[in-house]
Amino acid sequence: MTTNFNIKTKIAGLLFLGLISVGFVKDSAYENEIKTWHAERVEALKTENGWLNLAGLFWLEEGRNSFGGDGKNKIIFPADRSPATLGEFVVEKGQITLEAKPEAEIYYNDQLVTKLSIFPYDKPVVLKHKSLRWFIIKRGDKFAVRLRDLESPFLKEFTGINTYPISEDWRVKAKFEPTEGRKIPIIDITGRLDQQDSPGVLVFNIKGKEYRLDALKSGEGFFILFGDQTNKKETYGSGRFLYTTKLDAEGYTYLDFNKSINPPCAFTPYATCPLPPKQNVLALAVTAGEKNYGHH
Repeated sequence: MTTNFNIKTKIAGLLFLGLISVGFVKDSAYENEIKTWHAERVEALKTENGWLNLAGLFWLEEGRNSFGGDGKNKIIFPADRSPATLGEFVVEKGQITLEAKPEAEIYYNDQLVTKLSIFPYDKPVVLKHKSLRWFIIKRGDKFAVRLRDLESPFLKEFTGINTYPISEDWRVKAKFEPTEGRKIPIIDITGRLDQQDSPGVLVFNIKGKEYRLDALKSGEGFFILFGDQTNKKETYGSGRFLYTTKLDAEGYTYLDFNKSINPPCAFTPYATCPLPPKQNVLALAVTAGEKNYGHH
């Protein structure tokens, strides 16, 4: 009787220790890699050049475009961050000049400016007034002012991004099939159509079924706009973005869907995000990567 009791006690003890050890299982090197990558991705969103501080997107017209905090301006900056009138953007045949009010206190490279050519440029000319930052972007044949507020309340409200559980099953090897000279139509959320160069197609298999994604070039690797059956349910309605590393010597790369990210439009109404082409909407649920950000 005593022997049986001791055996049962030892078994129970081992089971208890086993349960404890399960709770302390270390993440694999791959899981740690993804977690580190995601943490860096979230921190990048919070930086001065991140997407969380966008405060406006204003399309310019040919001629003079007044701007400031007063509602009578063509371009209305936040009234609590801007005086009634800051100045004008003068658009003339693709050339854009800032003409600032002398009292406006607008700075470029820490120098007070009253008149400055701000487009075209080699790199964006970022202008400053207190916590506001703005510069010109071009989309097709249209120009817009992109405004940031470094004291945006959204930065304080941001709570991070939920993700699916990390699974190495979603790191998929893909074969690159080149399509030299091919362009594919890409539409953005404003409805603007752009024919973009697509160097090829990435072909891969999931659970024995072949899938294909048209790729856009990004550095040494590729940029993928894709949709799937989780969109409008658990992930952003218009699809997600994915970047790949460069091809290996045999013409393969990896699609790591654990690194699928929300487009900027998931966080702000002031972005002009491209949408996945219809051939890049996958007939499966990609339960990996970022889920939709619920605040926006």
